Amino acid sequence: MKYSDIAPKNADVSLSDKVILITGAGAGIGEQLALGAARAGAIVLLLGRKEDALNAVYDQIISEGLAEPVVIPMDLGTLDEQQANQLSHMIGDAFGRLDGLVHNASLLGKLGPVATANLNEWSQVMTVNAFAPVVLTKALLPLLNESQGASIIFTSSGVGRQARAFWGAYSASKFATEAISGILAAELETDGIRVNCVNPGATNTKMRRAAFPGESPESIASAASLVPAYVFLLSEQAKGIHGASIDLQK
Repeated sequence: MKYSDIAPKNADVSLSDKVILITGAGAGIGEQLALGAARAGAIVLLLGRKEDALNAVYDQIISEGLAEPVVIPMDLGTLDEQQANQLSHMIGDAFGRLDGLVHNASLLGKLGPVATANLNEWSQVMTVNAFAPVVLTKALLPLLNESQGASIIFTSSGVGRQARAFWGAYSASKFATEAISGILAAELETDGIRVNCVNPGATNTKMRRAAFPGESPESIASAASLVPAYVFLLSEQAKGIHGASIDLQK
């Protein structure tokens, strides 16, 4: 599905008073989405591995006079069920619900053939990109059920839909992401929780520059340009969109 086919005609999309958790919120798309969601009225929960990066996003949101966000330093590479449940209890005690969950954090890993793959690195990439979102989602589902029309967004990739040589663990993890999103969407069909998977496309982020070092950053989309699509999918205006795999760019 192309985002252009479902994009709202009215660009003024509100997330007023919604509680939104974003993983990988310290940089790239996650950082820009955190700012965009806060500007749309959301209370943003900033989850990421680097606390100093999260604090910088926190400071930016506060400097604009927006709702105070919450900084959640967490390494998804070592996340276990106990930690996820503790996070759920913390959010429940503070807000009583969760209106949106964006699985944005990802590791690229080292690109190369399977024949020479570092298996420890494969395991880490699969853990962060595919397993941790399952652990988080399971723990947070009770809070998402307390919301009136919650939204879960998984972040995929073009190499998660068509296999490509040398993309190894990253590609495999994104195929898994597509599958997990589809499974969850089918399971929650009647629960009022929307589940969608988005492919951002070529975007000027640190990860993209690592994968394509010879590419001109100015030739591809900025992370900020994708924020309206994420905000829309988190909003009540997107209530009819569920179980979709969406390309944000042409």
